[in-house]
Amino acid sequence: MNNDLIPLNLVIADRSYRIKVSPKDEEVVRRTAKTINDKLIEYKTAFAGKDLQDYIAMVLIWFATEQNAAISNEVNLDNVGGRLQTIEKMLDSALEEEE
Repeated sequence: MNNDLIPLNLVIADRSYRIKVSPKDEEVVRRTAKTINDKLIEYKTAFAGKDLQDYIAMVLIWFATEQNAAISNEVNLDNVGGRLQTIEKMLDSALEEEE
């Protein structure tokens, strides 16, 4: 299993991290690191005078909130899908009764 992992060098907040990931996850990990660094720059610009730890905490809060919102939206979509299936079954039953 570990033989399938590839090494990546990521730089986040001016620090280098060497990690191993599955080849299928490489692009997602790189995009995530880029997003984190972009947010760090955004917060450094918006909130001058803080230290790096503050910016990292802000990015973590933002990122966790985004993830929770995405999960919540997915759950809501599942609920909508289930409701639509129920309505479809009810309509099918009603149409069958009319025939």
